[in-house]
Amino acid sequence: MTWLQFHAESERRAIEAKAALASRDESRAADLYRQAAELEQKALGALGSDKARTRGITAVSAVALWYKANEYTAAERLAYSLLADEGMPDFARDQLRNLVQAIWTEHSKREAGVAFLPGQVSVSVKGGEVVTGGAPLDLIVDKVQSIQSIFYRTIEYLTGVAHRKHGPPSKDLQDACRPWLFQSVPGSYQFSVAIQEPMQADFFKAEVSPSRVAQHFLEIVGASAGENIEELKSVVPDEEYRRTFLKLARNLAPTGKKFEQIEFRSAEDSRSISLNPESRTYINHNLRQSQEATQEQVVTEELKGTLRAVHLDKDWLEVVSEGATIHVESLQETVDDVIGPMVNRQVTVRFIRTPSRKLKFVDIELDE
Repeated sequence: MTWLQFHAESERRAIEAKAALASRDESRAADLYRQAAELEQKALGALGSDKARTRGITAVSAVALWYKANEYTAAERLAYSLLADEGMPDFARDQLRNLVQAIWTEHSKREAGVAFLPGQVSVSVKGGEVVTGGAPLDLIVDKVQSIQSIFYRTIEYLTGVAHRKHGPPSKDLQDACRPWLFQSVPGSYQFSVAIQEPMQADFFKAEVSPSRVAQHFLEIVGASAGENIEELKSVVPDEEYRRTFLKLARNLAPTGKKFEQIEFRSAEDSRSISLNPESRTYINHNLRQSQEATQEQVVTEELKGTLRAVHLDKDWLEVVSEGATIHVESLQETVDDVIGPMVNRQVTVRFIRTPSRKLKFVDIELDE
């Protein structure tokens, strides 16, 4: 058989495996992925060294299929042999390293003695103060906190929980779907996030696939940082959730002062989602469009300073700017997990000055 024949048959088995997963027949899906991996590896062996790009694509595909089949030893062995191949293209090397990283995390998850939902998200923070394998602790803690908030919000959205304005997620949700952080291979500063599997079998509704949590997280982050707000509307039709996801994504996006990029990817997809200072510009544009659609046209002002106090129940915050404490009221839909991490941090607050000289809140974002 030729490369084309092996590859076509591998694709057919992989499509059947995906359908089996959608039907929650995980055993059949793993078996079909195993068959697809064997065929793709044979397709790789049928290629000559002069087909560098095709070899690279097929190599990544073969390792990814072994990974999806839960055959981590076979995936790791093949990945190492391909990384040792001097003819392997650079793009394939990068993707193979990401797969090896995912395999290591799977080994760690098994050793933890805890069940996890399918899929994981690898996170990489790059540039600025970040060096290979190291980063300022406050920066990473801040980003991890925002990632955790988006994961919880994603699960709440998928399970039909009403949009939460105040307080943390319910204790049941926190206990059932606890995010775990796993160490990843050095390269900028990297870590992986996996979600603990709920012990309660019917935690997710029948129409919600638990395997979609990580993928939906990535879709939400990617659409939030995109130029076209319509993409996010199709992923998250609910306006309140959509606005909160936009603000949480903005908390993740760099200003360019401390770091330059944060990248997300899953082992199941070679594509990555990157947030950079331009992403923050898109997010702000989309947020202002959303606000302008529900508010009358007014002139806003900006205030830069340190957020010293927030009282959501009494609907105010205070910012210290140039030694003066400035009181801003009417926080409206501001939610805890968006504004909470900003306390004692440099922020930019947008507000409206009312006829009575009071400052009415419009928006707030980190200024670091």
